[in-house]
Amino acid sequence: MVASPVIVGITGASGSVIARELVDALLERETPVVTVASNAARMVWHEELDESYNDAVARWVEHPHFTQYAVSDLFAPIASGTFPTAGMVIAPASMNSVASLAHGLTPNLLLRAADVTLKERRPLTLIPRETPLHAIHLENMLTLSRMGATILPPEPPFYLKPLDIDGVVRFVVQRALVSLGIADRLPDDMQYRDRER
Repeated sequence: MVASPVIVGITGASGSVIARELVDALLERETPVVTVASNAARMVWHEELDESYNDAVARWVEHPHFTQYAVSDLFAPIASGTFPTAGMVIAPASMNSVASLAHGLTPNLLLRAADVTLKERRPLTLIPRETPLHAIHLENMLTLSRMGATILPPEPPFYLKPLDIDGVVRFVVQRALVSLGIADRLPDDMQYRDRER
């Protein structure tokens, strides 16, 4: 029996590499994945990565457990709470998407799927990409946290002394997997160890 899928929503914030690595990690675990990307996400992806979004989808679609829907497709199964999912990650999460979701505005499939995830009390993890944050950003994230969402800023694990962006991205992706319950803990090489000072 195939497990319920994880939805990966991709918005137009900076940090496309996190979404790419998250989808790759889920598929490597044979976890079914459904993606939905905003139009802005596709543009940012093109600017930030050496692989186009369409090329990434062409690679993922080779996997039997991958599905994608257009952001305008409000008739997609993930728009309904009767469709079982294991949860959703929005990576990266733009402040526009965070604000819309915090105030119940769901004009597209990405936001509708996130709203459904909240109302069905399924795991929802947001990886927000903005800095610095002003009071409205913080209040919107607090609202979503109070509703049960996990707010997972892509903070570097300084105690691991990451040597490059890839190390930080890998850490954030693993934290997202734990927040969804896909992994029960971080890999040993990512866990904090008390070091002699």
